[in-house]
Amino acid sequence: MDWQTLYSNKRLGSQNTHARDEIRGDYMRDYDRVIFSSQFRRLQNKTQVFPLPGAFFVHNRLTHSLEVASVGRSLGKAVGELLATKHKDKFTPNANDFYRFELSDVIQTACLSHDIGNPPFGHFGEEAIRTFFSDFFVKNEVSSNITENQKHDLIKFEGNANAFRILTTLFQEAGLKLTYTTLVSIIKYPTDSVSGFDKKSLGTKKSGFFDSEITHYQELVEELGIKRLDDTKNVYARHPYVFLVEAADDICYRIIDLEDAFKLHVISFQEAQDLLLPLFINEASYLYITQKLETIVDESQKLSLLRAMLVNNLTRKCTQVFLENEEALLNGTLNKSLIDLIDESSIAQLKKIDQLSFQKIYNHPSVVEKELAGYHVIYGLLEDFVGALMQPDLAKSQKILRLIPSQFCISKENTLYQNLLSIVDFISGMTDVYAMDLFRKLRGIQTPEFG
Repeated sequence: MDWQTLYSNKRLGSQNTHARDEIRGDYMRDYDRVIFSSQFRRLQNKTQVFPLPGAFFVHNRLTHSLEVASVGRSLGKAVGELLATKHKDKFTPNANDFYRFELSDVIQTACLSHDIGNPPFGHFGEEAIRTFFSDFFVKNEVSSNITENQKHDLIKFEGNANAFRILTTLFQEAGLKLTYTTLVSIIKYPTDSVSGFDKKSLGTKKSGFFDSEITHYQELVEELGIKRLDDTKNVYARHPYVFLVEAADDICYRIIDLEDAFKLHVISFQEAQDLLLPLFINEASYLYITQKLETIVDESQKLSLLRAMLVNNLTRKCTQVFLENEEALLNGTLNKSLIDLIDESSIAQLKKIDQLSFQKIYNHPSVVEKELAGYHVIYGLLEDFVGALMQPDLAKSQKILRLIPSQFCISKENTLYQNLLSIVDFISGMTDVYAMDLFRKLRGIQTPEFG
């Protein structure tokens, strides 16, 4: 792969016939399209970790995505400047301008979009979809109407692949019509659902696109010169920009989960400080931070200082290891995330954060209760809507199917796969609150009100 061919301002589903915007560049327009989309806006009512809402403000998927985008912009700016400087004699003027001024827009927008495919209730929502369809295909003999690849898309439903579908397909031809560069930057797992979910490789741990969007991804591959890793399977090298998007997310979620846990009194300030402060021991900023902490009385402000300094620290380190691994990135052989390539002492301390998060945060009763409730809600909604699809002549089924907005295109002319995906599109696009509300109404737990 080549830095000078890994980007393109071509738009999926568009001939780029519009007049050039004198104010906004192509990649800035991508950012605007995502941030004004209804799919992005609905992230406001999708849970990050702790249940919403509450007396204390905690992160939701939208605030998390905005923060990841901010870090991603910094990573893109730093890496772009360094690449342009390093290859100043090799880069064309166009490539030089892209890396200096536009890569940051690409990474920012990709970060903004990275959770847009997540269903309500996060990973337990994903698990509910997977389990439902595993059960469905055991109970229903539909093999003649659906391929193995298509079955795997549902049995191994993945929010990352769903994000690519939302951005390229839903509601209008070619989705939001984003640039090839932005789209390829969100594909953490460049493989289909049959070849994916293989933990031997970083890029195949999950899947990055459904059978319905394979041709879209192949269009990106051909235009950008992405390396194919297996001639017999849909398995490709990760695009180098993906590592920056992943790093921004890795930097943010660990820190904000601790911050939210402190606000909700799940952990003490001392516990948070004991985990974060050691990450600065070998840094020039350590003395400044310890002295500054002594002057601050409020513990929330102390934690905010640690968060800000740590984000800057990890951003710098991830930038450094990106450049150090340039050859492996371009060869498609880098098999570790950037955060796992920084100095060993920092990696060890981040693992301690992960351990505490697993023990005290992700298994906190309020989190577990929310996940279990969400699992039953998503599974129950699928029972109702897929059940209606399979028995369309029943009076109840006809009423249930009328609840699906016309934009999701349930039709007798569609294949079974297309109709099942449309139902998943509808349910996965719901907010936590809407999904819970609809489930209660369909089960008679709550009576609908008019007005």
